[in-house]
Amino acid sequence: MNRSFFLILGTLFVAATPALAHTGVGSVSGFSAGFGHPIGGLDHVLAMVAVGILAAQLGGKSAWLVPASFVTMMVIGGILGINGVHVPFVELGIVGSVIILGAVIALGRELPMGLAMALVGLFAIFHGHAHGTEMPMDASGLEYAFGFIIATTILHAAGIGLSFGVQHLANKIAPLAVRISGGAITACGLALLLL
Repeated sequence: MNRSFFLILGTLFVAATPALAHTGVGSVSGFSAGFGHPIGGLDHVLAMVAVGILAAQLGGKSAWLVPASFVTMMVIGGILGINGVHVPFVELGIVGSVIILGAVIALGRELPMGLAMALVGLFAIFHGHAHGTEMPMDASGLEYAFGFIIATTILHAAGIGLSFGVQHLANKIAPLAVRISGGAITACGLALLLL
């Protein structure tokens, strides 16, 4: 056998390490696995931040009731998933939550608070079910649930903070933008005068 074969074999042997990116591989803490699941998937992050943005967009009591309804129904979905209860169309429900919540936010629709709570609650069942079914076998269900509740709450808060921050920035920039547009109009008028 030639040296290249042993070099390749040696490289493969050194590079062949277990994949620890999947839940349930190696020892895991229930809390850290639960906390990491919502944050580890772009679909979950987008949906949960969207819930926060929608809540802030609606304002008033919705700023806390809409996220609270999501968390409550997510826990129910998680219990279903942990106990092996089948919920149809979970992945479609998760992707649908991103699309529909994003569209509601983009269209600026003023949803009644009850409808917003029902909408995010429905989507939360799918997210919770996914969290529950992917719980590592050696994790404590309570610790795991506490982890994904905390992560979800942080993502909702990030969405609320982002929304309020953008609104605050827009309020500061709006007067300046109006003044700049006035200056641009004046400059165009002067250009017309000189042409």
